[in-house]
Amino acid sequence: MPHLTAPATTPTTRRDPDGMAVASFVLGLVGLLALNLFLGPIAITLAAVALLRGTTRRGRALLGLTLGIADLVVLAAFMQADSTISWSL
Repeated sequence: MPHLTAPATTPTTRRDPDGMAVASFVLGLVGLLALNLFLGPIAITLAAVALLRGTTRRGRALLGLTLGIADLVVLAAFMQADSTISWSL
């Protein structure tokens, strides 16, 4: 049976943690505005994995980690103030 896909010419192992670092930063930033219950933990997880895999964008991963934690802190503050899980408009 013939091989239908071309072999990878460049290794993608270095780009993966860098993409995770950027994604954690973006998700953490968006999570401050909406869906912080879901986006905060995802941002924290992506940042932790990127740091463990040795990303070259360490600053972005740390910002993503910080913003993910801030998402959960904002959610807890609103839950404490309103005694609810959702935003009150």
